[in-house]
Amino acid sequence: MSFLLPRTTLVSLIVASALFMELLDGSIIATAVPAIANSLQTDPIHLNLAITAYLFSLALFIPLSGWAADRFGARTVFRAAIIIFTFASALCGFSQNLAQLVCARLAQGLGGAMMMPVGRLVLLKMVPKDKLVSAMTWLTTPAMIGPVLGPPVGGLIVTYFSWRWIFFVNLPIGLLGIVLVSLYIENIREEEVAPLDILGFLLMAAALAGLVIAFETVGRNLLSNEAIAAFLIGGLLCFALYIIRARRVSAPIVDLDLFRLSTFRAPMAGGSLFRIGIGAMPFLLPLMLQIGFGLSPLMSGFLTVSLALGALLVKFFARFIISSLGFRRLLIINALICAVSMAACGLFRPETPHIVILTVLLVGSFFRSLQFMGYNTLVFADVPIESMSRATTLFSMLQQLFLSLGVGTGALLLHLTLNWRHQTTLHANDFWPAFVIIGFISLLSVFPLRELTPEAGAVMSGHNSAKPMQEEV
Repeated sequence: MSFLLPRTTLVSLIVASALFMELLDGSIIATAVPAIANSLQTDPIHLNLAITAYLFSLALFIPLSGWAADRFGARTVFRAAIIIFTFASALCGFSQNLAQLVCARLAQGLGGAMMMPVGRLVLLKMVPKDKLVSAMTWLTTPAMIGPVLGPPVGGLIVTYFSWRWIFFVNLPIGLLGIVLVSLYIENIREEEVAPLDILGFLLMAAALAGLVIAFETVGRNLLSNEAIAAFLIGGLLCFALYIIRARRVSAPIVDLDLFRLSTFRAPMAGGSLFRIGIGAMPFLLPLMLQIGFGLSPLMSGFLTVSLALGALLVKFFARFIISSLGFRRLLIINALICAVSMAACGLFRPETPHIVILTVLLVGSFFRSLQFMGYNTLVFADVPIESMSRATTLFSMLQQLFLSLGVGTGALLLHLTLNWRHQTTLHANDFWPAFVIIGFISLLSVFPLRELTPEAGAVMSGHNSAKPMQEEV
């Protein structure tokens, strides 16, 4: 296989396949909740524990990933993460009651927490910076199409097969991944690794877990308002305590000093606002098409699959566009296009021709995927190689946090719209405020990007011959 593909492409595909398995699995289970609840003879509401357990475990262990990769080697940790995730998937498929499923999902979250940031770290350390744009397009694709394909694929499996196959399909992918990682991924590690800051890890893990659970459950009637507020306040308090802790130790588990780099700070700030829209879109669109417009799950899935097609098309044009415009100009101009494309979804009506919906979603998905890839690449442009593991940890934490905030924002906006109209059931006209607001939030991402220089990320983009600047404040 290594003779058929360049090594850079091969490594990118291995990492992307693992991440796709994780992201597809994370979005697919929601569609199967009624079928799983019926099979396990439990209340569908209680089954949401299986979703929350995964998110909790994911958030809990992400802060540990960078340190583990430095200490034990990227290949060792990445391969172990795939093994854990694959084995836990089998346990999910064989679960006979809710307790077994929840425990298996906790184990899945542990594997997923290591797979996401360490897979990105493998790519960043094995791929030369001048080839990173092409490599990152492979990593962007799973993030864009996994949440989109999840619901229709889940519906297909539940309709024509057993819900257990939702988890069993991970087994061949995981086994192949284990073999390919063993053969083609280098066991990159740091020579000297500081001892694990256990207290810092506990504080950051608690902060991230509390905030992710609060954002994922707000407006969705999964937890009481009191419980959501407790998770939110507890998460913010733990984060504040971590900041105090990080200033007192020489090697914090999450390095907040990375924000001194403008090429890290600006795309992280802008990208975080942008990810609110990215997180909300896969949540809002199926609801609008199925509940608001009365389309079947199959037709809704057919229309939203255009989001995946747009993400795939980026692979063929990203390098040319970025080298022509440079990161700064691209991200600012494209942020405006993405904001308009998100808000435009609020103009859809039940009588809107499907070809129009399909076209708008396809075009919008292309530009959103391009933006997503730009953020994901530029943020590592000036990070020193010895700090790369901590950078991927921090990046993965904030990415998960703001994607979850996007889902929570979409759900909260729908909830507020219903309250404002004194309704309890969603109708076609209830969705446009949510799309307009998430478009506006995404538009705000322009402001942090303005501090970038035209030369930012030049080594990666090939836009000009200037070296990327490392600006400190």
